[in-house]
Amino acid sequence: MDASFVASGPVDVAATLSRFHLWGEDPVNRLSGGVFRRAFKWGGGWRGYELRWSGDPDRARLTVSVPGARRAAVVDGAVAEVRHVCGLDLDLASFRAAMAADHVLGGLATRLHGLRPTLSPSAFEMLVGSVCAQQVNLRFAFTLRARLVRRFGERLRVGGETVYAFPEPAALARARVAELRRMQLTTRKAEYVIGLARQVASGELDLDAMAAHSNDEVIERLTAVRGFGRWSAEWFLARCLGRGDVCPAGDLAVRRAFEHFYARGRALAEPAIRRRAARWGAHQNLAVHYLLAGRRLASGPAVGGGV
Repeated sequence: MDASFVASGPVDVAATLSRFHLWGEDPVNRLSGGVFRRAFKWGGGWRGYELRWSGDPDRARLTVSVPGARRAAVVDGAVAEVRHVCGLDLDLASFRAAMAADHVLGGLATRLHGLRPTLSPSAFEMLVGSVCAQQVNLRFAFTLRARLVRRFGERLRVGGETVYAFPEPAALARARVAELRRMQLTTRKAEYVIGLARQVASGELDLDAMAAHSNDEVIERLTAVRGFGRWSAEWFLARCLGRGDVCPAGDLAVRRAFEHFYARGRALAEPAIRRRAARWGAHQNLAVHYLLAGRRLASGPAVGGGV
């Protein structure tokens, strides 16, 4: 069973989803042969879906299919996740209009027409990924995350391809530090992952409730969890909750992008980056995404940013 719809607002689906193989194989978000495959939770179990697309960015048609589904509600659930993953509800048209006069972002918005940030549909998945990405490059972060997924995630066959569901909190809560150390996580990272999983699995930390809280409240709640600082919390706001008025100014790649485009390579302090980003108001998240993508155009995928 499948569902097809035309996106409102421009979206370059291929470019948007390309981040899932920029830094290595992602066993959760499988992109191959022009098809995106992922597992999603439905009715207490895991189902797989496939996303195909056609047309130019201004009239992109997306088709979501769930092999074996017999109820429209199952497909509707997959469509809702696809909308989130592809950032389809972000107001890209307003962003382009607001950035038209910006000598950097105006040009990047035109050159990268329809590019959107991918958003994580799972708060737990996003936060575990952020632990993997702490103090390492994104290629190694992807490697660490993939090892966790293959060891603790459920394996599915979707359209002839193997896809892994991201591990459940209960599964990682039972993990041992020594086992994660063998996957090359540091002792502290292993403790952070297991500690987070135990808090979520026990109900002590309600990640689903985060969407109802303000940015400051989310930052306060997440930074109270061992292993999570402002860097993790701001990326969570930007790339899981999709908040527009967020700039992860403490991220090294974000700082380098601001220095490259707005300071001729001169060093910028975090407060200076926050002041400039604040001028963009509700468009900060998209602005950061385009600045990072613009840096990759010039420097290649080794220039990361995000989790």
